[in-house]
Amino acid sequence: MKDTSMQEQFITRLSPDDQFFKIFDLLPEVSFYLKDRLSRFMVINRKGCEICGVAKEEDAIGKTDHDFFGLEKADKYRADDLVVMKSGKPILNRIEAAANQVGSKRLMISDKVPIRDRQGRVMGLAGIGRLVERLSGRSGNVDQFANMVDYIQNNYGDSITTPKLAKMSGMSLSQFERRFKRAFGLSAHQYILRLRVSGAARFLTKTELTISEIALECGFYDQAHFCRSFRKIMNLTPSAFRAREKGIS
Repeated sequence: MKDTSMQEQFITRLSPDDQFFKIFDLLPEVSFYLKDRLSRFMVINRKGCEICGVAKEEDAIGKTDHDFFGLEKADKYRADDLVVMKSGKPILNRIEAAANQVGSKRLMISDKVPIRDRQGRVMGLAGIGRLVERLSGRSGNVDQFANMVDYIQNNYGDSITTPKLAKMSGMSLSQFERRFKRAFGLSAHQYILRLRVSGAARFLTKTELTISEIALECGFYDQAHFCRSFRKIMNLTPSAFRAREKGIS
């Protein structure tokens, strides 16, 4: 069994100020933040402030993505937050267009992990976003993936095939599948599925559409497939998730 007593003693000795988080200000292309259960920023580093369009951390504390980004993008961020906090599982290597960089081909690779209190209850999440021009030389020019990611995000409710994505990226099918997974840690199919579940979480929270209507809107071929996929990622059925979200903005 792992002995965490030494680690716990060290952490409890830390000053309650934000000295620990200052290290994230030294990473020029990495945004870091902590959010509470309502997706309000509790900690945010310098790059995160830049992305949100504020001069200093105090201008972001207590606010949400809806205060800084367009409704559609902010709703997507909130849906991802809910996936992490309700399932207790991280979202890793999420690929998306860089926020507030209209017309740019830059991508952001983001990770969100749940954070828990001393009783083990999820109290929020920690997130990191990395802006990239090229994917470490492993996957070719980022333009290839930028166009593909933009297409998926705008069309995830339609039928999307891996061969079509490979063609959009200018690669053979085997090359695309290999490079995508090597670069982002998950297959294109897994990425699309997570995006669809995030979209479904947004519909469940923001609309009165039926479960079957949401399934079709988000690209699932039937309600049963949707419910299985949603529960696998969220640890809740769509109906149970919607019930828990009532009264939560």
